[in-house]
Amino acid sequence: MDRRPVRRLRPDPGAPRPPDDVWPLTVPAVAQVLRDGLELPAGATVLVGENGSGKSTVLEVLAAAVGLNAEGGSAGARHSTRRSEPGSLDLVVERGPGAPRWAYFLRDETLHGLYSYLEENAGGPEPRFHEMSHGEGFLTLFGDRATRAGLYLLDEPDAALSFTATLSLVLRLTELVADGAQVLIATHSPVLAALPGAHLLEVGTWGLRPARWADLELTAN
Repeated sequence: MDRRPVRRLRPDPGAPRPPDDVWPLTVPAVAQVLRDGLELPAGATVLVGENGSGKSTVLEVLAAAVGLNAEGGSAGARHSTRRSEPGSLDLVVERGPGAPRWAYFLRDETLHGLYSYLEENAGGPEPRFHEMSHGEGFLTLFGDRATRAGLYLLDEPDAALSFTATLSLVLRLTELVADGAQVLIATHSPVLAALPGAHLLEVGTWGLRPARWADLELTAN
């Protein structure tokens, strides 16, 4: 039985389409998703590409489409600084029958606000994230929330992590996938791009295209 939390995101034919010359449709990867939709395979999908290619914007669109807080957290999180995200673009989410609905979004650039929100709205004991290093806080939060099958969106987690911590994250992601979780990561890290069994998508002026690890610019000698 196909129990992927998200099988596909597809455009809503009845929804108005934003102008092609207005952001975020000026981002080729976003324009492609809104035109053709996006199939998400089981397991892990890793988006790689240069700065400005649209990796993070694609993740923000997908997070909004499944109802997650734009600046990180779960669907129930309510925190915001300056709204700059593209929104869901009226994408329709197709889910597997009986698929888990739990989902969590972590964005490196908005972790400070998420930490504050969690500490101020804790329903019980909550780690003091602001008293930890950047990497320690990220791994603690992810380890606390990533405890079950569901959908996990991670935007440039490598920015917070040392090489050893990145290996720890790879191990945890591998365990999550083995337990039926679906993971989507945007990264500059060749280590995370080598996540066992991951489906690689290279993001650039062409939009989104499948890639092999050995052929990526970030792994070139």
